[in-house]
Amino acid sequence: METIRLDDAAAAAPLFENRDWCLHADGLEHRETGYFIERDALGARRPDGYWEWPLHLSEKSWCGVRSFREAFSAALGAFGIVPDRKLTLSFALGFGTRVGGAAPDAFVPLADLVRPRAPRADTAFRPLVAPTVLAASA
Repeated sequence: METIRLDDAAAAAPLFENRDWCLHADGLEHRETGYFIERDALGARRPDGYWEWPLHLSEKSWCGVRSFREAFSAALGAFGIVPDRKLTLSFALGFGTRVGGAAPDAFVPLADLVRPRAPRADTAFRPLVAPTVLAASA
């Protein structure tokens, strides 16, 4: 039988939890996938000053913005990492600025936010000027 000391149990207790994420003393873990961000890496920034993790995790189909933002903010507070203006911009750039709707955590690929979709095939082309006006002016 394994003996667990009370200090070990306290160290293993989560510092924060929500439906998707669990914050431990050594980092932030996604409950379903086991994806783990080391404590020392939470404050990582790209050379342009944008925060690494909001941009990186916005590419993951399993990452919901609300639960990740809540857990990430809790992690920054717990570990004394000071957020700045670029953090908000990193979330907006990565996850988009849409709020509300039926499924606010639904995955929207970054490419869909920055690149327009092709017109639907069932949408007929309609000229802005009536064909009779075009023929009369020719």
